[in-house]
Order: sequence, then C-alpha cells, then structure tokens
Amino acid sequence: MENETILEVREKDGLLILQGVIRVPYTWAAGAVASRFYAGLRDRRIYGIRCPTCRLVMVPPKKTCHRCFGDLNDWVEVGPEGTLQTFTVVHYSEPELHPLRAPFAYGIIKMDGADTGMTHLIGEADQRALKEGLRMTAVFRDKPEGNYLDIRYFKPVKGAK
Repeated sequence: MENETILEVREKDGLLILQGVIRVPYTWAAGAVASRFYAGLRDRRIYGIRCPTCRLVMVPPKKTCHRCFGDLNDWVEVGPEGTLQTFTVVHYSEPELHPLRAPFAYGIIKMDGADTGMTHLIGEADQRALKEGLRMTAVFRDKPEGNYLDIRYFKPVKGAK
C-alpha cells in the first residue's frame, strides 16, 4: 500500500523503541504571492516583487516588505542570471532529504534586478571553483510543473570566473 506506515518496535534498556517512517500526505495552498511566482517559474520566468516605499525588490517575492512592512503588489521580472552571494557544499548523503547525491552545493543567488537572494541548488559546477561573486544562470526543468524546483539548479555562466 502506498501510504502504509512502516514501523519497527524493539526493546532497549527497558524502553520500547518505535522506529520507522510515517508518511502523511497533505495538500496546502501556496497563497496568491507564491502561486504567481510558481506560475512564472512554470513559464521559465523569474519574478520578484518591489516595495513601493523602499523600492526593495525581493526574490522570492513576499506579501509584506520586511523593511517597512508595506503591502507588496508591484511585480517585476528579474534574472535568469544573478550573482552567487554565498554557498555551502554538502558532503553527506541523506536520500530521504537531499535532492542530489553528496557532494553537492547549495547557494544564495541574488538575481539581476533583485535586492535579496534566493537559496537553490548549484549544478554543473566544479565545487572547488565556487566563490562569492561568481555569475550564475538558472537551469529550468524540461517539463515545469509550477513549483520551486522548476529551476533544477543554477550553474556558472559560461566563461565566468
């Protein structure tokens, strides 16, 4: 059965230990702002949202400005290129959690035209050559579905150093 719960019970030091995986399928609503952002990704476009007061462009977009708490509704297209602000290389595998086999990298990429960075996977890169300031470009899925992982990963722009 697809949603079957797999559990193992054992005793250790007088205690019963319950170990296993409990699968809890659920559905959630992304909300108006995230839905519009995901629809853009489905169309291979990256959108941010600009604060009318601060002029700050946030990617991913938010409903409220974190600087002045104003409501946001001024959508702007950014990217698909940006600058690597920081990164980390993951050296351990956790198949239930990680989308890639270790070692792999995550980074924060500030898209051209944005003032904030978005966290995402880094692919097609020599991990030893990653550095802050490296120019990156989005690589989209072949068949986008309208979610954050429609961007498969970011890779260095050809010729970027």
